[in-house]
Amino acid sequence: MEHKPEPKWSGKACAELNGSKANQVWPLLEDFFSIDKWLPGIETCLQVHGVSGEPGCIRYCATSSTSSDGSGEKMTSWATERLLAIDQNDLCFSYEVVDSNMGFKSYVATIKVLQDDNSDPDRCNIEWSFEADPVEGWTLAYLVSYVESSLQAMTMRMEKALLTRK
Repeated sequence: MEHKPEPKWSGKACAELNGSKANQVWPLLEDFFSIDKWLPGIETCLQVHGVSGEPGCIRYCATSSTSSDGSGEKMTSWATERLLAIDQNDLCFSYEVVDSNMGFKSYVATIKVLQDDNSDPDRCNIEWSFEADPVEGWTLAYLVSYVESSLQAMTMRMEKALLTRK
């Protein structure tokens, strides 16, 4: 019997930033080594290799949590991620998980900042799309939900930071 691989998982989340133009939000995201400033739960983001903003650079991201089995044991979830491409004109970048202890075999994501030219010039959107191999112990719905909630929390932090700069 031939083993057929499971199809890739893919998903997309989009979040709106009010009061900010895309060119104001992009500088917050283009620094590949600063995701811990914007993504709640990421406690550590370290430069492993290369120069931020140059394809091939690598970051190490980690977060700690307490074990849910009641033991109180501290657990660290981590991932090493490589910047694949960045486009300053289209305000987007793509990255991949190179290694992690969370079960990712293949994960590639693209994050784009899109100007809302139609209704409000002081509004933009961030779009986070991904394609991944299925992750053992996870569901696609869980991964999509994680990306959606992370992006919502990230945009709230960015709105607050941009408000204090005005």
